Amino acid sequence: MKKKPITRRQLLKNTALASVGGFLYLNFPGSKHIAKASGLNIRSNYPGEKTRVVLIRDKDLLTDFNKPDQVKIQSMLDQAVVTLTGVSNHTEAWKKLIKPEDIVGIKSNNWRSLPTPPELEIAIKQCVSRSGVPEKNISVRDGGIIEDPIFMDGTALINVRPMRTHAWSGVGSLLKNYIMFTNNRPALHPDSCADLAKLWKLPNVEGKTRLNILVMLNPLFHGVGRNHFNKEFTWEYKGLIVGYDPVAVDSIGVRIIQAKRKAFFGEDRPLNPPAKHIFLADTRHNIGTADAEKIELVKKGWMEDSLI
Repeated sequence: MKKKPITRRQLLKNTALASVGGFLYLNFPGSKHIAKASGLNIRSNYPGEKTRVVLIRDKDLLTDFNKPDQVKIQSMLDQAVVTLTGVSNHTEAWKKLIKPEDIVGIKSNNWRSLPTPPELEIAIKQCVSRSGVPEKNISVRDGGIIEDPIFMDGTALINVRPMRTHAWSGVGSLLKNYIMFTNNRPALHPDSCADLAKLWKLPNVEGKTRLNILVMLNPLFHGVGRNHFNKEFTWEYKGLIVGYDPVAVDSIGVRIIQAKRKAFFGEDRPLNPPAKHIFLADTRHNIGTADAEKIELVKKGWMEDSLI
């Protein structure tokens, strides 16, 4: 009997299954939903320790609105990963996150008014390539990922998007960035998108995310309406927030957004609607930690007006 040829989708799935045994999961609440490479020296790997999040900024980063200098953004990303992993240099740090046999989807965001900067996408892809992953096993995209075998059958995800206010969920941030993994997005809209954390339990997501990067170059801190955008409500924060736990990273981002709103409006101006999905990702869905007392925030670089 003639054997059927192996499709690329089948090949990717077989490779994914073969590499599962080489990875452990972070040992914090909800840890089974977020992957980590074996041997990472991070404090959150131990019961009772805090979840590490890195905030890094550079006052000379931007060359234009949402456009970073390529060399500087690469350096910031490498420094953040070194700090996060506790490894001495960026090459070894990335090798702790990504293995040569990995098939890597870099989940970006292409919202027209404030997309993930191409310079950062290039930097992440270069870091993955330095870890030994062939270019054919790397995909960078936002839309169309459910038709992309690298995202659907791959072994690793890197989650990256800019921080902005959002008319339905309070903020559009890392937890929401995986919404393109489902065709039934309206099902996650009720109650101010309270249950967005369900995305992290989808079969093609659960346990695959190696790194979360919240882009804080020119965050949007206020707006009204579905497609709101007014450049007046952005500012040059010139930073990245990086971590294993998307809930912890998002919660730091929200604290900065709230502080900026207070500074700008001269009074406490809560997000409307509130970004309740971040808190509920912790308390209802057990994905990560939103509790500031359980987060170790490490600051690197320029910290003038960091708001946190």
